[in-house]
Amino acid sequence: MNEQVSFGYEEVSPEEKTERVGAVFSSVAKKYDVMNDAMSVGMHRLWKDKFVRRVKPRPGESILDMAGGTGDIAFRMAKEGAAVTVSDINQDMLDVGIERAIERGFDELVWSRQNAEELSFPDRFFDAYTIAFGIRNVTRIDAALAEAHRVLKHGGRFFCLEFSTTQWPGFKEAYDLYSHKLVPRIGEAIAGDGESYRYLIESIRRFPAMPEFEHMIRDAGFTRTKVEPILGGVVAIHSGWKI
Repeated sequence: MNEQVSFGYEEVSPEEKTERVGAVFSSVAKKYDVMNDAMSVGMHRLWKDKFVRRVKPRPGESILDMAGGTGDIAFRMAKEGAAVTVSDINQDMLDVGIERAIERGFDELVWSRQNAEELSFPDRFFDAYTIAFGIRNVTRIDAALAEAHRVLKHGGRFFCLEFSTTQWPGFKEAYDLYSHKLVPRIGEAIAGDGESYRYLIESIRRFPAMPEFEHMIRDAGFTRTKVEPILGGVVAIHSGWKI
């Protein structure tokens, strides 16, 4: 049988998923950050601040920010003196990030178009690897995790910020209603593309539960793994070490 992977609630070939995810992010690139503000009522900024505090970037460290697109995480880490390489499979997202970096004076960032499943960087190259709201859009998550482990130095740190499913009673039902019914309408109103945001919500529902994803991180070779739920699991910070 031909391999099938999830694209939202659909089952498609890996090649089709990669192509369709690319089209989604090309479509929403210029409005991506505006939509993040609208969908999360600005809370994504607090989540990203907390995420970077967990990473603890330090001057002189070399960090790969995968699926870094518009630069939100990279800018925060660069302020702490880290040498950050921003990578994304989607050039449209990178172009938005490069434009924002020029406007903000982040001239030292390195921008590199990369497929998370097949990185071109050498083994044991980075001190830390970050990926925020990107891992669920990767076609083969296990391959991306294996690559993250490969490019990290011994003692390197892996950090992932990703949506999950809240377990808070009452809030879970309200959040499901909001995300499925209202987010696509907000996407249509602001970005002119409700269907792309419908996929992004569906992709959250298809993403592995927090314990399952933690197990995948351990399977990739990471140790001392940890999951930190936020808002009962609406989002979670996953981490691990290469030792």
